[in-house]
Amino acid sequence: MIFLVLLTLYLLGFAVCTTFAVRRYVHMFQLNSYKPHVQRKWYKTNAKDILLKTLPSLLIIPMSVFLPKVGVTAASIYFIIIAYLNRRIKDKKPLVYTKRVKRLLVTINVLTIGACLCASIPAYIAYNNFADKTSAKLLFSCLTVGYYILLPYIILLANLINKPIEKAINNKFIKEAENMIKSMPQLKVVGITGSYGKTSVKYYLTTLLSAKYNVLMTPESYNTTLGVVRTIREQLRATHEIFVCEMGARNVGDIKEICDIVHPDCGIITSVGPQHLESFHTIDNIKKTKFELADSLPDDGIAFLNGNDENIASVGYKRKNITYGVEAGDYQAYDLSLSSKGTTFKIKTPTGETAEFTTKLIGKHNVQNVAGAIACAHTLGVSLPQLAGAVRRLQAVEHRLQLSKRGNINIIDDAYNSNPNGTKVALDTLSMFDGIKVIVTPGMVELGDKQDEYNYEFGKNCADVCDYIILVGKKQTESIAKGVSDAGYASDKLIICDTIEDAFKELYAIKTDGKELTALLENDLPDNFL
Repeated sequence: MIFLVLLTLYLLGFAVCTTFAVRRYVHMFQLNSYKPHVQRKWYKTNAKDILLKTLPSLLIIPMSVFLPKVGVTAASIYFIIIAYLNRRIKDKKPLVYTKRVKRLLVTINVLTIGACLCASIPAYIAYNNFADKTSAKLLFSCLTVGYYILLPYIILLANLINKPIEKAINNKFIKEAENMIKSMPQLKVVGITGSYGKTSVKYYLTTLLSAKYNVLMTPESYNTTLGVVRTIREQLRATHEIFVCEMGARNVGDIKEICDIVHPDCGIITSVGPQHLESFHTIDNIKKTKFELADSLPDDGIAFLNGNDENIASVGYKRKNITYGVEAGDYQAYDLSLSSKGTTFKIKTPTGETAEFTTKLIGKHNVQNVAGAIACAHTLGVSLPQLAGAVRRLQAVEHRLQLSKRGNINIIDDAYNSNPNGTKVALDTLSMFDGIKVIVTPGMVELGDKQDEYNYEFGKNCADVCDYIILVGKKQTESIAKGVSDAGYASDKLIICDTIEDAFKELYAIKTDGKELTALLENDLPDNFL
């Protein structure tokens, strides 16, 4: 009877502890796009934290064998501590309990229950049928503790078990989306991709095209294959005339996979640069992947290419294309008047027509993005006067150099993502402001073996522009801090914080002496990078 009570307490503690740990690992798996190789890398990166939470459980084995009452007490305390450490905190991007996550959790629970039965039933039989009770306790402790230590890989095992189911479900949804597109031959599909700028161009183009057409776009950052499929299945209607489809990629072939579903009539390539180098490995692979969009166009399709991007130009694309850019391209933006209040510029079309445009958007890079949207919309039949009115209505895309006021501080919110080119653009935008200039950043990620090099240069660039530099995460920002230091930057103006909350406290504590203060928020790493 005592054994059963102790066993129940042990298993309850084990269940609570495992539940919290599973939630954390599944959350990270979702943030890692359900990719096992990315999850394994996350395990490797966070090995120290994982080991500190799991290896002490090995002490339960000898304690439960030789001091069962003390062992159960110690195990209960240990389980409570670990459950607390893995508790649900305020996540930047919380775990979304999608149907896939629910199916994964069911499989994990089946494996967990199976592990508990495999540990308890043999132990109970051995305990009641053998004079030597030590072997039963040892067997039970080894099996449960071993399962807990292997839990990170139990998640991957559950995903492997579910893989045929997930593939069948995904293929069904993909086929439905393909059939919906095929059933609407009058629908024009515009694909947009690029290392950066694609989401902004998507929003701008949708606004411009809406001056004449009924337009559907992929919402927010729904730029993966399944995100595009979900948009089509849930939102595409027979009344839509144009579908603006953002296409993201982390691996060669990702863009082609989306193109094979939506069959774009024309496409915009906004940029090619060192983004997601960790998975792409080389710039050439990035070029190849982005141009999968252009290569998927029909014979009468048009590729709109950023004429200011050297990597795009180096491809030497020969099929039908229209270029755009600032002081470059078939659709050429010129006579720019830039300020922190907005931007005025002119556009010259391939036929020699000109028009002046005014927008509340800030920065030269936004003129480049708007020029791309104008080029596509004008080619698809929206007149220049219609476009001029629509450009005036353009709004900054959330977290992409979005200007706002917080108290007495101007905030340039560029927190969505960060890359080498994007940081230069963001710092260039910050430099347009008068008064005190501050950057708050955790740096760049997913740049492979070039990450330290790019972050080091980022630090040097920050030193050229900023009056104060606030870094978030000491380990994450080591190379930035070195770049700042090597640039001869004043050490008292470099602040390193553990959390974004601490960074904001430091920001608000800066004395302005009546001067205007502008803060650039450059990147906001998701939970799986912190």
